[in-house]
Amino acid sequence: MKTPASAHACGIVLVLLSLLAALQTTSAQKNDIDIYSLTVDSKVSSRFARTVVTSRVVNRADSAQEAVFQMELPKKAFITNFSMIIDGVTYPGNIKEKDAAQEQYSAAVARGESAGLVKTTGRKMEQFQVSVSVAPAAKVTFELVYEELLKRHLGVYELLLKVRPQQLVKHLQMDIHIFEPQGISFLETESTFMTSALANALTTSQNQTKAHIRFKPTISQQQKSAEQQDTVVDGSFIVRYDVNRTLSGGSIQIENGYFVHYFAPVGLPTMPKNVIFVIDKSGSMMGKKIQQTREALIKILDDLSPKDQFNFISFNGKATQWKPSLVQASADNVKEARDYATNIQAHGGTNINDAMLMATQLLEKANREEQLPAGSIPLIILLTDGDPTVGVTNPTRIQKNVQDAIGGQYSLFCLGFGFDVSYAFLEKLALDNGGLARRIYEDSDSALQLQDFYQEVANPLMTAVTFEYPSNSVEEVTQNNFRLFFKGSEVVVAGKLQGQSPDVLSAKVHGQQSMQNITFQTESSVTEQEEEFRSPKYIFHGFMERLWAYLTIQQLLEQMVSASDADKQVLKTQALGLSLNYSFVTPLTSMVVTKPEGQEQSQVAEKPVENGHAGFRFHSLGHGGPRLLETDPIARLPDITQAPAVILPLPGQNTDRLCVDIKHSEGPMNLFSDPDQGIEVTGQYEKKRAQFSWIQVTFKKPQLQVHASPEHVVVTRDRRNTAYRWKETLFSVMPNFLMTMDKAGVLMLRSQDKVTIGLLYWKGPGQGVRLLLQDTDHFSSHVNGTFGQFYQGVLWLPSAAADDSKRTLMVQGHNYPATREPKLDYQDGTPGIEFSCWSVKL
Repeated sequence: MKTPASAHACGIVLVLLSLLAALQTTSAQKNDIDIYSLTVDSKVSSRFARTVVTSRVVNRADSAQEAVFQMELPKKAFITNFSMIIDGVTYPGNIKEKDAAQEQYSAAVARGESAGLVKTTGRKMEQFQVSVSVAPAAKVTFELVYEELLKRHLGVYELLLKVRPQQLVKHLQMDIHIFEPQGISFLETESTFMTSALANALTTSQNQTKAHIRFKPTISQQQKSAEQQDTVVDGSFIVRYDVNRTLSGGSIQIENGYFVHYFAPVGLPTMPKNVIFVIDKSGSMMGKKIQQTREALIKILDDLSPKDQFNFISFNGKATQWKPSLVQASADNVKEARDYATNIQAHGGTNINDAMLMATQLLEKANREEQLPAGSIPLIILLTDGDPTVGVTNPTRIQKNVQDAIGGQYSLFCLGFGFDVSYAFLEKLALDNGGLARRIYEDSDSALQLQDFYQEVANPLMTAVTFEYPSNSVEEVTQNNFRLFFKGSEVVVAGKLQGQSPDVLSAKVHGQQSMQNITFQTESSVTEQEEEFRSPKYIFHGFMERLWAYLTIQQLLEQMVSASDADKQVLKTQALGLSLNYSFVTPLTSMVVTKPEGQEQSQVAEKPVENGHAGFRFHSLGHGGPRLLETDPIARLPDITQAPAVILPLPGQNTDRLCVDIKHSEGPMNLFSDPDQGIEVTGQYEKKRAQFSWIQVTFKKPQLQVHASPEHVVVTRDRRNTAYRWKETLFSVMPNFLMTMDKAGVLMLRSQDKVTIGLLYWKGPGQGVRLLLQDTDHFSSHVNGTFGQFYQGVLWLPSAAADDSKRTLMVQGHNYPATREPKLDYQDGTPGIEFSCWSVKL
């Protein structure tokens, strides 16, 4: 069954989330280097994704031209192959130990050639680039392959493809095949370049265990307009999904002598936390950083469970506790903590050492005084934006002091805000103490990044998780013990079956849940599993061995961060051997790209490593650089003509509309609420500025919240926050739901048999967030709210005066004077069109 992903495709029961790839391929002078074919083929087999990008170009000029192949891929992915076919001759990329490739790299740099092929280009992406000279009429085929194990994040896997061919392509096609033996529980797609004209080029088919997504636009569909040869295909394409789960020992899958064990049971209760927030308030945090930190802390406080305990330590040159001990997350304590967080001010130096030791002493004191409830989880969350400048400033000494103080009793999570902090320092600090590090990028969504990180650790479900397999069945198992397991994540263990292993592979997963030990048992038939993976054409065979190698390398590289010098060398040797054996470009290997004689003889591709202060920089590539919120000039219109707070299409009328302005409001308002539709719309109206500072739409099915402010739109699903800037094209298909935004910045939320709700940031006179409504005949008889009342028994009373421009509107027993007035219609964006409507003031 194939379903066009159009506005009418809201009913497809799909949702997808897994894989992260970004493509920006061959570019050259227009009409010279012509990309006549561009294909992206991604096969996801049991979370392991293999993506093949193939670009075919021809030089249509009368002289030699340079063709540039550019592509973005996930930071967590490993390149496994690259080749160029020129005049029938294949020029491969050879993967070598980094030291062995260094001589070629240095020689190329000495010649002034651009030797580095891979660089970081975004939060999650790396850019691969190769150029080659192409003779007149000659053809070149570029092919790049990379692999990645998809990680479950807040309940979903994600695949991101950035498609930017920069020209019309005769044969443009993306195919994504997903095979999950556990069964696909939901699937969704999202794009920043899809429009209604392109919707029919996207098809999705799905059954219980398989999904196929294809995007294949024609030349005419790619064109911006009939007169323009520019392509509209320029942006991101995202696929999200999850798999079916039960309260069990997980799923063991077996292929070609290797196994992978996925563990993420549902139905476990959340364990209470004892969390200490250690917040940097040094002078470098001044301005937007501290403002966003305060905003995030206030939201995080609201998410604390009443069973949790918490405290704050803020630090600059001196560390200060909010309370002398941990306090319960009661309503009163949370309210007081919100006031404290609101008033954190930034100034002074950075004393990380004293702040961290104060946090451990606080937990030790609580432990001695038996204030930590049995079965609760102690966590320390550090947020800093710079290196230590006060007190102990030697990073190695701080790391040792903190590790000695924690003593393996607590988990430490480190957040580095921006690029003035050594990420390598924070990463080791966290990994030494059973946690992880994360960089928070300075952007308009920094507060959301902080909130999302907290959501990852907000719900611990098990501690001391250990996987046990029969000694006569398996060998070479990846990491099989984990300190913590959080809701929305997944624990993955892979290994090799022994040659004479039994036909049934059994496993036990041990852990602690609150105050009791818990054990899950599961088993899998080797013969049945081998058969399930043997025949399908839509998976890439032999993937499980490569999955095992990929996971082993990733874990060895992580262990190297906190290992001693002697152990580090052993781990490096193991990781290097696997990288070379399985042809992975990792931080320990390089790929040497060969070229035809007479051109640069070789270029070297090395995997960037995020450490130090310069581990990440934005590079502007075509249209791919960071973009600021647009500030289009406002067309000047007479001040007497303003846009109303809302324009309401009246029930039963085709042309006449009601303009409603708000004169009296306090706090958040209930604008619409329809329990039968499962929709609620709230907003905050500012009387002084005569505008909404925010509007929020909440849907019950799917469970979705859309929060619109002048800065951006934030969509929240299952604790996941995604921010979108106004006027960024968006086309998101979910089960029974379609969310789109056009270049004018009009965000539309559509669902079958429901009211269609629109949002936009109006920049004209009376600027602010505005609301649009369509299909209002779908409102039920139970609709209510400030604007909802106008869809409940509205009655126009006869005019007592001769003035036809004045009437009275009766709404639920209340009479509202209505006046015929000129207003600005904001519904198509700035500058607006003047029209006449019945104006009511509330």
